[in-house]
Amino acid sequence: MSKIQPSVLHKQALNELLEGGLRQTRNDSNSTFIGAFITRAIQRFVTEALEEEITDFLGRDYYQRRSSNDPLTGYRNGYETGRLKTAEGAIAVERPQVRDTEEPFQSRLWQLLKQRTPALENLIIESYVRGLSTRDVEDLFSDAEGHSLISKEGVSELTDQLWDDYQAFCQRDLSVFDIEYLFVDAVFESMRLQIGLKEAVLVAWAITRNGQRALIHMALGNKESYDCWIDFFRNMISRGLNVPVLITSDGAPGLIKAIEEAFPKSLRQRCLVHKKRNILAKLPEDAQSEIRAYLDGIWFAPTYDKGKQAAQEFVKRFEPLYPSAIASFKDDMEASLQHLKCPATHRKAIRTTNLLERAFGEQKRRTKVIPRFFTEKSCLKLAFATLIRASYRWRKVPMTVKEQLELIQLRKHLFKPLDPEPTQNISKVA
Repeated sequence: MSKIQPSVLHKQALNELLEGGLRQTRNDSNSTFIGAFITRAIQRFVTEALEEEITDFLGRDYYQRRSSNDPLTGYRNGYETGRLKTAEGAIAVERPQVRDTEEPFQSRLWQLLKQRTPALENLIIESYVRGLSTRDVEDLFSDAEGHSLISKEGVSELTDQLWDDYQAFCQRDLSVFDIEYLFVDAVFESMRLQIGLKEAVLVAWAITRNGQRALIHMALGNKESYDCWIDFFRNMISRGLNVPVLITSDGAPGLIKAIEEAFPKSLRQRCLVHKKRNILAKLPEDAQSEIRAYLDGIWFAPTYDKGKQAAQEFVKRFEPLYPSAIASFKDDMEASLQHLKCPATHRKAIRTTNLLERAFGEQKRRTKVIPRFFTEKSCLKLAFATLIRASYRWRKVPMTVKEQLELIQLRKHLFKPLDPEPTQNISKVA
């Protein structure tokens, strides 16, 4: 009777575990079942891969006899137990052996794990970027004897490539981007050496003249203040950033002041998601649906003039009933309507910072495995790595010839030469 392959035994054990899993987990903890499942799954996957590698090497399946005309390439010679170190602990794995070969057989699978190939280094970096801590990466990349292929210190050294990438990103020539719309926001991260204090990572992205979305700049801001933001904008301008038609942001006073100083002629748009949230928070629950519908009617108006007229009627009707909510609406009201001056097909994409908020959400899923960063460098390199990878998946915004012509006309209107009359109190262009 032929000996049963270890991979078949692991498959049977895994099926038995799955069949009895629901009954077992009534008495055992769910984590115990999950740990056993992962262990069995790893044993089956690795053993099957090793057995398939032997089949390819010998040129015949496990039970297949060699033809008398075929050259002798060796025989299967049982299994040797090795141990694979994983996050679930050391797992026993049966490694198939061969004999009577012209040259000693060496498993390419194991050799891959024993050497630092470019592919393996990229895998280590991507594992780190996608949420594994340096300790997790150290545990993941271990050889058959349980010896780690790379220490957590080695992971840190290898991922310093991300820091080099970030520094190069911050020194790029920005004149190559023909920016039409600019978006700015901040995400806050904890620093281990400053317990209880979160620092702002300032981020800018843009929509270019061909409709491409692009991550433009990222820097540590310490706090979301005017000084931090104006330095952020000056850095981009010094690297060739052209003046955008419109800039979208939240309502942070320091940020607004910095935008108006750095780009005095650009349209400044308030993020309508933040704005609506602030207004509705000041209303009784039974009034929110009605007010939400009115706000949509204003902000989704077909033209700027109709939007402004609807806003005035809205204030007149509801200010006596909800003075706090209407005061919030009137605050910076003009900045809530600026998107209506832009091409209609672009308005959905430019009236909020939602795309950046989604990117921040993805970044937070990566950084939550690190309660606090040890250094500014470790924070920025991981935040940059996750955000730049998210930006690769951003979709283009439609930019037809008609829409480009509309933007050209809007630019001519916004950026026409300043009136030289001394009676006009007009700020100089930054």
